[in-house]
Amino acid sequence: MVIDIGNTTGKYFCFEGEELLAHGSEEGHALNFLAHIGQDAAAAIVSTVVDLAPEAEARLRALPCSVLRFTAATPTPLTNRYRTPATLGTDRLAAAVGAWAQQPHRPLLVIDAGSCITFDFVTADGAYVGGNIAPGLHARLQAIGDYFPRLPLVSAEGDTPELGYDTETAIRAGVIQGMKHEIEGYIAAFRKKYADLLVFLTGGDEFRLDDSVKSCIFADHFIVPRGLNHILCHHLSMTKASL
Repeated sequence: MVIDIGNTTGKYFCFEGEELLAHGSEEGHALNFLAHIGQDAAAAIVSTVVDLAPEAEARLRALPCSVLRFTAATPTPLTNRYRTPATLGTDRLAAAVGAWAQQPHRPLLVIDAGSCITFDFVTADGAYVGGNIAPGLHARLQAIGDYFPRLPLVSAEGDTPELGYDTETAIRAGVIQGMKHEIEGYIAAFRKKYADLLVFLTGGDEFRLDDSVKSCIFADHFIVPRGLNHILCHHLSMTKASL
């Protein structure tokens, strides 16, 4: 069982081996779903970006299995070359592991278009090198509204022409088209260096990318929980080997 706790929601994912069987989420960090989900789990992994309340911690302790807390110190199948591993977001590392588990021995660019948009690179020999972080779609729209009083706060939903025909569509198209070209630019630059590059795209925001880059892209909304599950399996195999 994978438990992934973000800033506003708690999510669970049930795996059998590498196969995802079920998943769900709830608002907040109370982990009430543990009263109904996970009672048959053989092992669990928890990744959280917040400190849990005592009630949530008690629900984790009540699980009938061992619970691995995923931190910067947790061994993974990848070699971590990040210079400050303690500051590396566990979701970024988990996504890199999730991509590597599906396509090992290939250079991988993992793009997560969520609250922030992140670009992370894994070498063909299984080394996580690092990556870049940029504002996500909603952060960019919010920034325009915050920093430019004469410009409106624009929703991400609505018409997105190639060129805006009024202020609202100009802002929306400028942000979305800019992110699209940003993603395509990263992919093109890495493909020049690594001809056999594969790209994993995840996150809540979707972009209509050009056909020239689609051929090397895998879209996977569950790449982070897949990575966490793979890290848990890796931990269990190491534990078994040491006995």
